Parts: sequence; C-alpha cells; structure tokens
Amino acid sequence: MGMDKQALKHRVCEHIDRRRADMIAIARRMLGHPELGYREVKTAALVKEELEKLGLPVRAGLALTGVEGTLSGKSAGPTVVVMGELDSVVEKSSPVADPATGAAHLCGHHIQVASMLGAAMGLVGAGAAAFLAGAVRFLGCPAEEFLEIEYRLGLKAAGKIGFLGGKQELIRLGYFDDVDAAMMVHAFADTAEPAFLMNATGNGFMAKFIRYEGKPAHAGAAPHRGVNALNAACLGIMAVHAQRETFRDEDAVRVHPIITKGGDVVNVVPADVRLETYVRGKTLEAILDASAKVDKAFRAGGDAVGAATRITNVPGYLPIFQDPTLTEIACRNGRELLGDRGALEAGFMGGSFDVGDLSHLIPVIHPFVTGTKGHLHTAEFTITDYEAAVVLPAKLMALCVVDLLGDGGAEARRVKQGFTPRLTKAAYLELMERLSR
Repeated sequence: MGMDKQALKHRVCEHIDRRRADMIAIARRMLGHPELGYREVKTAALVKEELEKLGLPVRAGLALTGVEGTLSGKSAGPTVVVMGELDSVVEKSSPVADPATGAAHLCGHHIQVASMLGAAMGLVGAGAAAFLAGAVRFLGCPAEEFLEIEYRLGLKAAGKIGFLGGKQELIRLGYFDDVDAAMMVHAFADTAEPAFLMNATGNGFMAKFIRYEGKPAHAGAAPHRGVNALNAACLGIMAVHAQRETFRDEDAVRVHPIITKGGDVVNVVPADVRLETYVRGKTLEAILDASAKVDKAFRAGGDAVGAATRITNVPGYLPIFQDPTLTEIACRNGRELLGDRGALEAGFMGGSFDVGDLSHLIPVIHPFVTGTKGHLHTAEFTITDYEAAVVLPAKLMALCVVDLLGDGGAEARRVKQGFTPRLTKAAYLELMERLSR
C-alpha cells in the first residue's frame, strides 16, 4: 500500500473528527426539510452539493432522485457502495414534521446520509484513494420507506419507475450490476449509549392497495339505494383479524392496514373507499401464505355488502440477510472503535428494509447505530448523541472500505468469493414480476 493500513485508518478517523461539525450540520439540514420517496429534490441537491465539494465526479437522477459520487482508487479493482437513504416517513404530530406534507425524519435517514458523507469526507481528506484499489461509490438512495402506494403506482403506470422501492428500482436499472459489496447504517430505537448492533435479520413484506367500489346514495333519505363501500372495508378488516390465529408465531407475520379514503361527504353513502396494507413475514413462503389469506378476507368484505373489491398486490421487500464475511470485517472495526459494544448482536427486527432485496444479490451489511431516544416512526424519536449516531458510524464504514479496498482489494475479493447469491438478477426480476401478477 505504501502506508501501513492502521496508519491510514488513523488518518481517516482524524479527518472525520475534523469534519464532525459539518456532518452534524448536514444531518440537521436534512431534518429541517424532510421529503417523501421519489420526491427528495432538496435532499438530493444537498447530497450532490456536498459530494461536489469533495471534488468527486457526481451522477444525479438515479431512479428519479438518487445521487452518487465516486472515489476511484489508484488501480482497477472491486467496487464498494456506501449508502444513505434520502426519504422520510409521515407523522404530522412530530415537532420536526413538514407542516404541509407531514413528512418527518423519524427513521434516522438524515443521520445515515450524514454518516455516508462523513465516510466520504474522511477517505477523501486522508488521501485514501492513493492506497486503495477499485472504487467506492457514495450513494444517496431514494424511496426506502414504502409509502404512498397509490401515488407510486401512478408513477409506475406513467413509466417513470418500474418498482416502488428505491433499491429495487436501482437493481432493475442495473446500478448494482458491477458492485461487489454494499454497506449502510440504520438508527436503532431508544438507545442512548454508543454501540454498533450487527447481523440483524428482518421481515420481508407484500404491499397491497385495496379499493372497494360501492354505489352512492343519500345517506339519510335513501341509504337502501346505495352500496356502502366503507362497510365493506370495515368487514374486510375484521375478516383479516379473524385470520390472525392462523399465522404461525415463528413466521412473525404482521398485517397492518390503513384506510386512505373513507368516503367523500358524510351525507352520501361511501362509494369509493381505499386501503393500503403490508403483509410482513420472516420468509417468502410465510408472506405468500398470509397474503393469500388476507386477499380472501378483503374480498369477503366486498362480497358481504355487494361492493366490488379490487386488490393490487405490489411486491414489497425481501427479508434481509447480512453477509458473514462483511459482518466479520465490520465487527473487527467496531471493536477497534468501541470495544465490546462495537459488535453487539442486533437479533430479529420486525420491520423491513429494501436493502434486503439487495442482500439476495450481493454481499451487504446493515449495522444499527445508537444515540437515539424514542421508537422509530413515532413523534418521540430524536437524536440525543450525534457522535454515536453520525460520527462513529462514518468511521465504521470508512474503516471497512479501507479493509476491503486496501492491499489491492484482497478483502473485497475474499468477500465476493465466499458469497453465494440467493437470487441472480434475472431470477429476482422474474420473482418481482410474478409477485406483481
């Protein structure tokens, strides 16, 4: 390498420490303008601006709003992607919510992006490119939160996207075809003390858009002339509840519908009622089994009152599998930074991540980071320690990049050689098409 690897790592961490205030400022700027998936215009511009400041060649407009900067090493070699997610969730009661849209960064994507950019700052500032092979891409990913299903189906119908999730869409477009490994971090709920939690597993899911079509009538004078689509929806939801005892505990099935439209005015029998839901589970088999039961339940609601039931099934995310060799490298660096607390076991998470789809195709790690208070996706979620939530994760990812691409990229090649894809890209796309049907 021309420089001892440990010396390079030390220099990278020094440069990240120097940029600590800049990284925290980026996280807070993102917190101040949360945006929903495939609408992250301001956030993408912020990421582009910061990558250009580092002198990196930048590509924008990836899967509509994604943005990437590339640091090329001294020689050809493997490609590693460091990711951060651009979008937010919706929680109108949050003190940091956008008053117009209700969007709020309550999943920690603002700290992810700041850590991703912090890793770039450390590697660029330390002149690491002169000692690395291959390339590292710093990618701001769009649309991780699987929200606004009806809106995104409209984007798909218009030919603007093929898949509703950002990493799914990037896979479809071929972005990851030449990538050897990928990494990102994610906020952990309600954990103040600095730590890294490794090797998490999580649910996959199927998403559904349900529309009940009834018949309008005057709700007071002639309700007998109408067909109440809201009653169909209520019965459908209750029928889903009646299915819950058939879900096996070990499959961790979760079904959680919302009504996005319940009618138009109170004195007209509701004739157009719409719902969205996920059907989550630990395995694809469990998801498909529960999904079929849920479809029957929703159709039963329409049949009971004579409403038409239209169900659009949308493939959500696959369960996540973290690569053991990459995890080994991350644990080693985590311990260098935090001792034993740098490599805790995360265990099973009931939530879902679109990096799960990617983990079926290439080696991936997704450590969880701390410095937070409150549960994810709630108004109480906040960052209490930016050192733990932003700075330390930036160091972790940068150190992993040095390990992977130092020594001519030997570690990245070891990771790739030890990885057996669960799906080829062609098989993945075929699966997504089949699930859509």
